[in-house]
Amino acid sequence: MGIETSKHANAFLPNTMDFGELENMLQAPSVTPICLPVEFLKGITRDFSVDQELGRGGFGVVYKGILQNGKMIAVKKLFEIRVEDDQFQNEVTYLIGVKHQNVVQLVGYCAESRWEATKVGGRYVMAEIRKRLLCFEYLKNNSLDKHLSAESCGLEWHIRYDIIKGVCSGLHYLHTECRIVHLDLKPQNILLDDNMVPKLADFGMSRLFGQQESRVITESRGGTL
Repeated sequence: MGIETSKHANAFLPNTMDFGELENMLQAPSVTPICLPVEFLKGITRDFSVDQELGRGGFGVVYKGILQNGKMIAVKKLFEIRVEDDQFQNEVTYLIGVKHQNVVQLVGYCAESRWEATKVGGRYVMAEIRKRLLCFEYLKNNSLDKHLSAESCGLEWHIRYDIIKGVCSGLHYLHTECRIVHLDLKPQNILLDDNMVPKLADFGMSRLFGQQESRVITESRGGTL
């Protein structure tokens, strides 16, 4: 239910044994979030192509990642954050423990750092480049705001009731079981699966970025996180 299927396999994905094993792990029904190399994520998103972009939010850009068998995941490339690797890993560990039917499921992550020569003021200096990405289940029914707009046909009352009930259930779980306060709850951060079951997204970002760093959504297409 969490990982969706596309009609076209991804020809950009490097054909290596290690990456094949990673794909097998991602396709498991009860996948435990795994550490993924940035080259793997570049492959399944066509090098983070604009064509694969699902949306832009307050904390990063979300891309559609297509595995070799056509299954899809959502890959969120986080904006530059000044946190050490151990802090990021601690936050990822925290997110791994979050499992609820009304909360978007983390399936993988990436934390890589490397030093590169960068030209500044006419001379080259060494700069640390940090890559931070989070991978989630892909939900193709868009975010709730798409179904509440004037352009949409709207939602029947029993579906609205189920969505409200699911959102409350997800929030109660985050508050009581995980001690997480969402801080950015809005229709854009409530995603809907194939059966219109609501799932809360972006609930852990404030812990990494700080509440003051939250920015307004500027663009949103299906499956954003």
